[in-house]
Amino acid sequence: MEIRNIAIIAHVDHGKTTLTDSLMRQTGMSSDETSMDSNALEKERGITIYSKNTSVFYKDTKINIVDTPGHADFSSEVERILRSIDCVLLLVDAQEGPMPQTKFVLKKSLELGLKPIVVINKIDKPAARPEEVVEMVYELFLDLGANDKQLDFTVVFAASKQGIAKMKLEDQSDNLNPLLDIIIEKVKPASSLNSGDSSLAVQPFNLAYDNFLGRLAICRVYNGTIKAAQEVVVKNQNGEVRNRKISKLFTFQGVERKEVKEAEAGDIVMVAGLSDIYIGETICQNVDQEMLPAIKIDEPTISLNFLINNSPFAGREGKFVTNRQLRERLEKELEINVGLKIDFSDASYYKVFGRGELHVAILLENLRREGYELQVSQPQVIIKNIDGVDHEPFEEVTVDVPEEMSGSVIEKLSKRKGQIMNIKNHNGQARLIFEIPTRGLLGYRNEFVVDTKGEGILCTHFLDFKPHVGNIEKSELGSMISMISGKALAYALWNLQERGVLYISPNVEIYEGMVIGNVAKGNDLCVNPIKGKQLTNVRASGSDEAIKLTPPTELNLETGLSIMNDDEYLEVTPKNIRLRKKYLTENDRNRAKRQ
Repeated sequence: MEIRNIAIIAHVDHGKTTLTDSLMRQTGMSSDETSMDSNALEKERGITIYSKNTSVFYKDTKINIVDTPGHADFSSEVERILRSIDCVLLLVDAQEGPMPQTKFVLKKSLELGLKPIVVINKIDKPAARPEEVVEMVYELFLDLGANDKQLDFTVVFAASKQGIAKMKLEDQSDNLNPLLDIIIEKVKPASSLNSGDSSLAVQPFNLAYDNFLGRLAICRVYNGTIKAAQEVVVKNQNGEVRNRKISKLFTFQGVERKEVKEAEAGDIVMVAGLSDIYIGETICQNVDQEMLPAIKIDEPTISLNFLINNSPFAGREGKFVTNRQLRERLEKELEINVGLKIDFSDASYYKVFGRGELHVAILLENLRREGYELQVSQPQVIIKNIDGVDHEPFEEVTVDVPEEMSGSVIEKLSKRKGQIMNIKNHNGQARLIFEIPTRGLLGYRNEFVVDTKGEGILCTHFLDFKPHVGNIEKSELGSMISMISGKALAYALWNLQERGVLYISPNVEIYEGMVIGNVAKGNDLCVNPIKGKQLTNVRASGSDEAIKLTPPTELNLETGLSIMNDDEYLEVTPKNIRLRKKYLTENDRNRAKRQ
């Protein structure tokens, strides 16, 4: 049976997972309820976080499909997958056109010499403009330096939610067969790297974990035949060689994994038994075999400290509250989360390096759902010294806003050292493209939502490390700090809400040093949120004012990470997310400032 290996790449929310689900349903590999986004967080947020493998069978051909994340923070997942497949389906929204992550994933695939099949998706949208978007994609290929062969790409029009694909817009279609036919026609069959050599050559491009089998490696078989219970040699870039034995072997069939005895060259398999395997290593038969080219993963851009919760409310909600339990869980996370790096050298805290605020927020959300209690410090960008000059990470930001709101966005991002690269207007919408240091973006997303009244879309992707641009002035908000422990009262909060924005509701338990809101003036303010109204026996008509509270700003992980100051911790527990000062009493905070 012939094998085709493809990956579906696109910007976030352009329909990769929906298309994969539709392909599985049409080929009978899954039911209507089955989805590639099986993780609870993926279902809630409607985004793909972890890349996943599936396969479908069509016209006696096995098509291995890798569904990739679209968000920039998980782009390390995409980079390594592109090395293991033979073609990509580049999905572009028929209304939005190419977006920042479209550019990033396309650039990576073109550099590897892949010739994409372009799928203009969501042609059923009322504001779809498919012909115009095809031109925009062509311009993007030219901008990214595509060669003549790559510029001669095939275009398929699709509405993945309806399970429809067609070669021309005027064609009639009620299924995805035109797309499947194009995949079989245009994607070369997967085969051995060296046809005259039958020696085993396998390379992992992703990792998984099983409580019974331990670490699992998802690999492409480049040469030879891999078998269960086979003795193999594992080689890495440092020249180290290890002898290991494969305990179990699986291939993918729909969303299920199927245990097999052996797999041929060209297939994608899951291997158990290699407890210390890592992405990019070579699994082979003989010590003297040449290694496969290394898979490079982009480095993290931000860092923050994880430490055990020591607030007055510590241990009330969590099952796992000790330093040892947190360390064990973070070590387990490193088994599969390759975009993450952790420094365990300090016993009092662990320094975690991630690809962005969302990347870290997803890890924290998983920890709190599993019953962990911890605190994290303010995210800081990673500064690298290159040839004696400090370099910092830069991002490309694409902003879509109504034209009348573009002025405030340009003003705010310019103050944060953002440079405007391009402005386009279309149907009353402005598309602004900036280059900005990652530092300048930290804490801006919430301001952006307020400035654009929720109508703006902000997308980013990592560019490179560039020379440090110096100090960035941000409008720092002061913190409203509780000076007492107890239960917050509506009367006290009613008086305090004039000073700034509150994060808590009445009857919420608070402690001294907890941040209950922000202050617009920029200086910290100590307040008493449990102060009640002085009551007397005298009552007079009109003297009692009605208490009207503005709904508080509920803290979630992304909001907390973006608004916290450097002298604060974000307390993360299974039921609550609180902001607190590192030093809880005012005396301790004053003493720390003097040191």
